[in-house]
Amino acid sequence: MSHEAPDPVGPGDPTGVAGRTVLPGPTAEPEAPGVAPTPAAATSVFGARLALAERFVAILADTGIAHGLIGPREAPRLWDRHVLNCAVVHEAIPVTGEMQRVIDVGSGAGLPGLALAIARADLELHLVEPLARRTAWLTDTVEQLGLSNVTVHTARAETLWDELDAPWVTARAVSKIVQLAEWTLPLLRPHGALLALKGSRAQVELDEGRAALTRLGVVDAEVEAYGADLLEEPTLVLRATIGEAVDRRRFRSRQPSSAGSARRRADRPRGSRRSGTAAGGRRRHQP
Repeated sequence: MSHEAPDPVGPGDPTGVAGRTVLPGPTAEPEAPGVAPTPAAATSVFGARLALAERFVAILADTGIAHGLIGPREAPRLWDRHVLNCAVVHEAIPVTGEMQRVIDVGSGAGLPGLALAIARADLELHLVEPLARRTAWLTDTVEQLGLSNVTVHTARAETLWDELDAPWVTARAVSKIVQLAEWTLPLLRPHGALLALKGSRAQVELDEGRAALTRLGVVDAEVEAYGADLLEEPTLVLRATIGEAVDRRRFRSRQPSSAGSARRRADRPRGSRRSGTAAGGRRRHQP
């Protein structure tokens, strides 16, 4: 994927792209049944791209639930528990004035990948998900939203080690941090960072796994909080940064991942049927 380097972009930029004139975006999306009204925090996070975020929430409340990607009881909490919970993590990635690639592993319902792609037009998102039915939904959602900064891959993380790399890898509710690191660290460029969205036990998980992370090539790891001034509960992110490189020999001998299908999401409906593993491949949205 090739891009021109954009002007610096940030949620506070009222035009969406600093220094440029842009056409008005789509009108605000009507609230989907059962979805809470758009909170004020959403305007702070998404700025001029708020209408896109509202459309994304409406899609999650509709086909996201119908396809079993979001639990039916989650509709009233889509904004605070899911979309904003993910989007505030964009603050972990500094604005550089150039496109920055982010690989989102186990994308599922596009969380955090699509939320980040909406919040930041300067992020080039690669959504990695092994199940074809989920990537079909992701591809359709990307097309509906008209996002030109998103590529969808039907693949397991480790099958892309020699094809794709990035300074940032994200994941939400995929696995515990050591297992997640084994699947994702080889995707990172030198000095890159894994940003794992975690719950209240993030620090405990880090403390338990710190020695193993060091053996895998992590040189710095810490738990960070985002959105404390916007959300009732801030989003906790376990950041694991590698050095110049990781020794891939430590990874190739390990068990193949199911990064995505192994997800134990809190929003998965209980008793829902799980699909089998999809064949490798990738889908790419062309603007």
